[in-house]
Amino acid sequence: MEPAFYLTAFVTLFVIIDPIALAPLFVALTQGMDGAHRRAIALRACLIAAALMTLFGLLGDKILSVIGISMPAFRISGGILLFVTALDMLFERRTQRREGQHADPHHDPSVFPLATPLIAGPGAFTTMILLVNNTPATGLAHTLAVHAVMVAVVAIAFLMFLAAGVIERALGRTGIVVITRLLGMLLAALSVQFVLDGIRGTGLI
Repeated sequence: MEPAFYLTAFVTLFVIIDPIALAPLFVALTQGMDGAHRRAIALRACLIAAALMTLFGLLGDKILSVIGISMPAFRISGGILLFVTALDMLFERRTQRREGQHADPHHDPSVFPLATPLIAGPGAFTTMILLVNNTPATGLAHTLAVHAVMVAVVAIAFLMFLAAGVIERALGRTGIVVITRLLGMLLAALSVQFVLDGIRGTGLI
């Protein structure tokens, strides 16, 4: 595959995971914690999220084959799911749902809700399966490259968590909303491309 594919993969995962919008949520979920505790939670959440997405990237196609779902069908359904996510971003519904997540003072938020569903949610799992099983590219090198892209996006999320307070003050509520909507428009276009690829895979076009 050309480098352009992996650039598209990076953009797709970045939009789905949305590290910028997660930064203020991380602040809210770790409110009152000291710096060391926050860093430990951020690292744990990112490692768990990366492990979950790796699992889906490596075994997702096998799970689909066992239950009799073809990759073109999954590409189409995945594209529709991502399009719904894009609509949520454009109309702020995803932000509102994420902001509805509250930290239990007696519960470590690293696994839930940070690792899943905020970082590694249904959209991220779907995207990993689609990217790893992209028809024009197969093999170990392709799989490793997609997972390297995923790790890079999760690493950015980790850095955003470390700088969450600064980012929140710099962007403000309005800045975060603007960025989220711009990413939503981009994701809508990418989701349509997934649907077109799925239809092409069926041989209809």
